[in-house]
This record gives sequence, structure tokens and C-alpha cells, in this order.
Amino acid sequence: MKPEFKPKSIRSFVIRAGRITVGQKHAFEQWWPQLGLSLHNGKLDPEQLFGRKAPLVIEIGFGMGDSLLEMARQQPDHDFIGIEVHPPGVGRLINVAGQENLTNLRVFMADAMDVLEDCIPEGSVDRLQLYFPDPWHKKKHHKRRIVQLPFVERIRTRLRPGGVFHMATDWQNYAEHMLETLQQAPGFSNCRTDNGYAPRPDYRPVTKFEKRGERLGHGVWDLLFQRDA
Repeated sequence: MKPEFKPKSIRSFVIRAGRITVGQKHAFEQWWPQLGLSLHNGKLDPEQLFGRKAPLVIEIGFGMGDSLLEMARQQPDHDFIGIEVHPPGVGRLINVAGQENLTNLRVFMADAMDVLEDCIPEGSVDRLQLYFPDPWHKKKHHKRRIVQLPFVERIRTRLRPGGVFHMATDWQNYAEHMLETLQQAPGFSNCRTDNGYAPRPDYRPVTKFEKRGERLGHGVWDLLFQRDA
């Protein structure tokens, strides 16, 4: 079944306009039945989905999918689920993943809040990744940022005890907001003993977007918080 290109609601990201290439359109026709996931199927059974028991990693808002693809390649002993509302990005990711026969990767094209609520079992996720979300940099728009206490609580319930919520941003103000929010959130502990920001873990690739920012003098802040037992 082909995916519906209009998610039922968008509460975590703004859909970005973008033209789907012929190759991406073909990718949906060829690879979506194998790699695509639907909200309508309800709660997932990760072991049944991937045919094995392995650490489960979920990434919210993977953009064009470069870093998620690299992680799936470099960590074949982990299973990955990407969530994105941007059709060209989804098309590109499943096209490459299908051609490379990456069996440890699946994709939702839907709003992250709907996926977490309807499809991800509680206590099933080993690592949840949120890399470079929309910073909503104007102060009057800060309330639109995805990292808020209700969202963080939803993340906590989906992580297994000891599971990690990994965030990264290139906006210092948003990094400070993330840190403050997670420090206030019950049931989380900072993986850093100094309760600050973390070095980029080896498993997170440096994207072209990030490299461009570094050349312009932009900083990048990683935050890793663990769900308490």
C-alpha cells in the first residue's frame, strides 16, 4: 500500500515544501511495502517486525536521512525506525536503503506524536534521537518547540529503563532550553556527571549541514539523558 502523503496532523514539525523526484516517486512504489510503516497498524512488535531481538533506535525528524542511513550501515546489530513528515526525504531514504538492502531500517511518514502514541510500545526503545529540530528561534515562537515537558514524558515512557534520549542542536538558546527542560523532567538523569552537555558520540555522524555550520562558526550541542530505572 502506498503511503498517504498528508499526515492526519502535524504537531511536532512543519511540513517543508519539496519536489519529489522521479527516483523518489519510484522508491515509494518499489520500497514502501517493504520499508514503510503505517499508523493504522497500531502498536508495533519490534522483534516480529525485524525478525530478531536487537537494540531499538528511533529517530524523530531525519530530514533527508543521511545520518540515519549511516548509522544503520555502521550498526547492523541495532534496529532503526525513522519518523519524518517530509516526503522527498522519506523517498530518498527508502530508495537508498532498499538498494543497499538495509534490513535493519524502517520508516514512518507521519507526525512523531502520533507515532509515539499509537505505534511505539512502552519500554521498548533503547535510544531515541532528536537531531537539529526546528529551533523556532524567535522568542514568541518558543512555545512551538518540540522539546517541552509533555513531549519529554512521552519519550520517557517509550524508553526502556536505562534507555537514552539523545538530542543535538546548533542553536545555543535551544540547547539551554533542552538542558533546562530535561533537568526539570522527572525520571531522567543526565549522562554527564557534570550535568552539562556531552561530546558528540561516535555513533552520531557529522552531517553536511553540521559541517557547513562549523565552517560558519556555529557550535553544536549534544545532550544525553538516561531514563531512570
